[in-house]
Amino acid sequence: MNKGSLMPQAVPQADVASLIIENTKKVFSVMLSTSVSGEPSVVYDDPNGPEGDVVSLVGFVGQWTGTGSVCCSSEVARTVSGLMLLTEFPAVNEDVLDAIGEVTNMIVGNLKDALEPVLGPLGLGTPTVIHGAHLKARNLNGERWTTVSFSFMGGVLDVKVSLRPGNSL
Repeated sequence: MNKGSLMPQAVPQADVASLIIENTKKVFSVMLSTSVSGEPSVVYDDPNGPEGDVVSLVGFVGQWTGTGSVCCSSEVARTVSGLMLLTEFPAVNEDVLDAIGEVTNMIVGNLKDALEPVLGPLGLGTPTVIHGAHLKARNLNGERWTTVSFSFMGGVLDVKVSLRPGNSL
């Protein structure tokens, strides 16, 4: 970073949690014609965060770097994907993984747009979606996750964000 430029200040975790709730509800309402209810946010000191059978990750790049993530059970992933693609999925397959990646991209993309006026320009990477038993996502930068758990049709969907100032070269 040049001495003349200033790094924007971090967004308070409570504000990040509010933006997660607002943008997740918007995506579920507009894209899936359904609703979710957000639980109070949790800040995980343990960088491993919550577990899930399906974990979708999107990286932030710019003056601030980090990760946005959606974690859920296979059942929740199949239900979300079914609503999005108007079909039922008896098992997690490529279509389910693609749909969860797209939902993550929409939620994190809307969050990015809401954060840019405060943090400056941000870019997003391509979503990566992983499926397996009891997966844990971990930041190698050691930053804490701001996590909001959403109740959704008898299951839970966690939306997580971790941001930190980027490294200047």
